[in-house]
Amino acid sequence: MTGYGLAGLAAACWATGGLAAKWLFTPLNAATSLWPFPPLGIEIDPVMLSACRALLAFGMLFTYLLVTRRDALRVKAKELPFLLFFGVAGLALVHFTYFKTISLTNVATAILLEYLAPVLVLVVSVTVLRDRLTWSLPASVAMSVTGCALVVGALGGTGLKVSMAGLSWGLASAVLFAGYTLMGRWAAHRFSSWTLLTYGLGAATLFWFVVLGGPGPIFTALGNPRTLAAVTFIAFTSTVVPFGAFLKALGHIRATEASVTATLEPVLAAVLAWFLFRESLGTVQVLGGLLVIGAIVVSQMRPSVASELPPAT
Repeated sequence: MTGYGLAGLAAACWATGGLAAKWLFTPLNAATSLWPFPPLGIEIDPVMLSACRALLAFGMLFTYLLVTRRDALRVKAKELPFLLFFGVAGLALVHFTYFKTISLTNVATAILLEYLAPVLVLVVSVTVLRDRLTWSLPASVAMSVTGCALVVGALGGTGLKVSMAGLSWGLASAVLFAGYTLMGRWAAHRFSSWTLLTYGLGAATLFWFVVLGGPGPIFTALGNPRTLAAVTFIAFTSTVVPFGAFLKALGHIRATEASVTATLEPVLAAVLAWFLFRESLGTVQVLGGLLVIGAIVVSQMRPSVASELPPAT
């Protein structure tokens, strides 16, 4: 159960981190002033937020390892290309394509498309990585994707907003999130989760430097003390903890099971948004949440865990 607990922790942190970002960065007006906890209204662009949190999360982890576990920062030169690719494709581009999808569609569509990732993970795990195909894997993937669709309102006829460009970017986010999961599975037995995440965040930070034309815009955005405090909180709660927990989970359970468990994120986000921001939570969404929970239970119905994990090297 350790792997499922870690993947569940990652989903919970991603959900609460997203809601915390909404609370921190939503403007205060007549409607939002009625929230149980009125928002702070800190202004920052979503792409800039991704860049800032990558930089701050990298700084936190690098400093921590430098002081407490300096050996975890030692990697071989031949391993750097993989770590660079992991950080850019598995961390930076996942966020970039997700926000791009939102700009071309809406949040519900972006979430649903990104959480098609378990389907891709299942296909690659079975056909390429030769994982044993049991009935529980496709069943749990189908249940989790359907549950996500219900939670975000995609099956109600009004939740989706699709364009060809939005669909393309959304599918790209699913491919990249699946790639992050599969690369994490491979790397989980070769690096410590903190080594992998630290170097990955460093590579993601370099990516954002290139996209934004250097570090200047990031440091300018963080020059406001309120923004710095808010983004530091987001960097820890929705980046360091969940990504680290998810990578560690991949050392205990298969990639498909971890990605299915991660679909708890929109379910938890919907429940917390109902409580904190008075957003609607209907019967269909509750049913979707139960499907996702059921998917996690179903994914555990198999004879042996150890026999199907990749060998440590």
